[in-house]
Amino acid sequence: MRWTVHGERTLYDSDWVRLTLVDVELPSGERYEHHVVRIPRPAAATVIRRDGEVLLLHRHRLATDTWGWEVPAGRADPGESPEEAATREAVEETGWRPRDLRRLGAFHPMPGLVEQTFHVFVSDGADHIGAPSDQDEAERVEWLPEDSVREMLRDGSVSDGYSLVALHWALDR
Repeated sequence: MRWTVHGERTLYDSDWVRLTLVDVELPSGERYEHHVVRIPRPAAATVIRRDGEVLLLHRHRLATDTWGWEVPAGRADPGESPEEAATREAVEETGWRPRDLRRLGAFHPMPGLVEQTFHVFVSDGADHIGAPSDQDEAERVEWLPEDSVREMLRDGSVSDGYSLVALHWALDR
């Protein structure tokens, strides 16, 4: 039961996001325009662990006007692999370079509306290379005990989708 696409038109386009209207026909024969947000570059997140702790950022998010704990993450630069993006973002946001990244998987955060692929990695160790190079990313960066992180997953202190998926995959496998 695949939807048929008859065409697409762009409403807005930038380096970060494209909003389109897709002319679709459902298997039932109903036809309408469906909004699709296209995010052209993949993104990556890294769960960095060491000695029973996880490295997290505490930050504000403009779109939801919320504060929360997150794993380091961001979109890939042109020509950059998801693994390279995961390492670069971790260094920029935390000042720690993850060691020996292992891929946990990939997911689509909102496949009914948003075209985006998010890759998740885990590292059991990191090397401190200095202060975060991107000072606007987080209020603070901390190593937190895994048991505390599990509690934060339950109490809502971690509420963004990629951090929820990444932490559950890393801590439950």
